[in-house]
Amino acid sequence: MQHSFVAYIDESGDDGFKRFRQPGDRGGSSKWLIISACVFRKTHSLEAVGWRDGISNRMPERKSRILHFAELNHNQKLVVVQDIASRPLRAISIIAAKEPIPDSVYTEKNQLYFYMTRYLSERISWLCRDMRPIVPEGNGKVAITFSRRGGMSYSDFKSYMQKLKASEDQDVRIHWPVIDIDSIDAQDHKANASLQIADAIASSFAAGFEPDRYGNCESRYAQILKPITFHRNKNYFSYGVKIVPKHEEIALNEQQLQMIGLWK
Repeated sequence: MQHSFVAYIDESGDDGFKRFRQPGDRGGSSKWLIISACVFRKTHSLEAVGWRDGISNRMPERKSRILHFAELNHNQKLVVVQDIASRPLRAISIIAAKEPIPDSVYTEKNQLYFYMTRYLSERISWLCRDMRPIVPEGNGKVAITFSRRGGMSYSDFKSYMQKLKASEDQDVRIHWPVIDIDSIDAQDHKANASLQIADAIASSFAAGFEPDRYGNCESRYAQILKPITFHRNKNYFSYGVKIVPKHEEIALNEQQLQMIGLWK
């Protein structure tokens, strides 16, 4: 029996800790790593291509249907998130502030990425568990697809998930009955319309926290996505938006605090 749900995962930023990028500086590591998922019913999979194409059709000046949020201007970005916010999907974002993290904590390759994706997997599993009563088709499980990133071993990630599943650590709160570890896959961004939607979600949240080259943050994209962001009883911080460390422990500027205020 086919899966009931699909989740597409992409990120904005990197997991480096050396020489954080400053406004006006094109080099260095990002100060934030955002990993996001768009989750929807498996039965909508073919429609997702039409969602992406519909967005592209609204921007006839672009020669390619492939969406890469970072390459769009501000008005085009607004069009993208406005359209995504109208679709039958849910968005989840894990937001890691890297500056407060001692560089001795995540020393192994992909360690930060794996750890943040664990938080994302928890929330994907909770969402699918919650939605199962109104999604009778399929086997109740979710198929997870990553946007392929350089230097990332997806077999290693599967092994990491198997290790978490076998662990008795009470801090691991993944609802395992809905997670199909064997089906975890990675595809190229340009070849998958749903991954392009996940990229737009991750980039929208990144814009609210990662200063641009002029030192500004833009929270409007994420604000537009609020109606489709996973929550329970208007509680976003425990579900569709998780910030690591807690935002109270991070030195935030006024624009970043405005971003926090969207989810309270």
